[in-house]
Amino acid sequence: MYMAWMEPSSTTLGKTKELIKQGRERIGQTIKASGSRLCSYAERVVFLMDHSRSPDKSTQPPTPTDNINLGPSANPNAKPTDFDFLKVIGKGSFGKVLLAKRKCDGTFYAVKVLHKKTILKKKEQNHIMAERNVLLKNVKHPFLVGLHYSFQTSEKLYFVLDYVNGGELFFHLQRERCFREPRARFYAAEVASAIGYLHSLNIIYRDLKPENILLDCQGHVVLTDFGLCKEGMEQEETTSTFCGTPEYLAPEVLKKQPYDRTVDWWCLGAVLYEMLFGLPPFYSRDVSQMYDNILHKPLHIQGSKTVAACDILQGLLHKDQKRRLGAKTDFLEIKNHVFFSPINWDDLYHKRITPPFNPNVAGPADLRHFDPEFTQEAISTSITHTPDLAASSSSASDAFLGFSYAPTEEDI
Repeated sequence: MYMAWMEPSSTTLGKTKELIKQGRERIGQTIKASGSRLCSYAERVVFLMDHSRSPDKSTQPPTPTDNINLGPSANPNAKPTDFDFLKVIGKGSFGKVLLAKRKCDGTFYAVKVLHKKTILKKKEQNHIMAERNVLLKNVKHPFLVGLHYSFQTSEKLYFVLDYVNGGELFFHLQRERCFREPRARFYAAEVASAIGYLHSLNIIYRDLKPENILLDCQGHVVLTDFGLCKEGMEQEETTSTFCGTPEYLAPEVLKKQPYDRTVDWWCLGAVLYEMLFGLPPFYSRDVSQMYDNILHKPLHIQGSKTVAACDILQGLLHKDQKRRLGAKTDFLEIKNHVFFSPINWDDLYHKRITPPFNPNVAGPADLRHFDPEFTQEAISTSITHTPDLAASSSSASDAFLGFSYAPTEEDI
């Protein structure tokens, strides 16, 4: 959920065994290529840098001794003992996400705790810092998870994030198989608003999928996981890094061609299609066949859907990125499509539209939408331990200079 590197959950898969038998099985395969470096970010997420071409500058792995300073100066006041850590709500390659209550005011947060040594060993510090950098820019958008502040000890990094406990869209979609058109439209509109905002900051998201879309306690969308974001992308600029999740890869990404921000609109189309039909648009259990479908197979829209729904799916899932919906005026094209004509975008942004579904959580302690495999796990005492500050001169600490962040008065 909150982690861009979450490991697959056997418990979650077990809960959906029957649906998997009916064709909702997800791909567990990774993409391989000769002369490539592969690193896993999330369930079925792959990040591949093809060294036969020039990768993005942001993906160049630094040496452990590089000093990374991407933001405000360190917050000397924040420390692990500021929190009561209550439950594990996520787990991944670099650490855990915990439900925590801040002692001074009783506020609940999701705190992502990452191990520096593991990050350095896998040479992922640039991606961790990039995610933090994006989070800093997102704090004022209603459909993007907010970073309240971050800090570090000599051994760990801490993200203090919005706590969202309405469950992943993926979880609800698995349970209900598909959504009616008004509900799918509502979620797609809130997601499009978030993506449009990122684009206005010249950020491409690149990993839109139901697993990265959370619902808050009222049922509004919260987009998370910014580990694959690409910053500094002007309107006409392209990039070529091969990354994403297999079911949602755009044709130009599969072809390893330069691509632009329209990859996010392709992914929006894929997610909308999945919400309406229960499976991604070109899905096949055979990953090679699925890639061939994405590249060559015409979009098949089955059943009785409105003309507007069919038209927006055809537009978003156009194989030619230059003719795709959003290629000309970006988010403005999406907003103005007839499919979204029932949406008042100002009301949507200000959350004046009642969500079509209420997760019905009783409060912050209601963890019904989190995997019991995580919530039943004991919390390590090292999470709350504040190491000797003398140790902060280590190379691990130096590699994350600038990580710590506290909001200014303007941010609050």
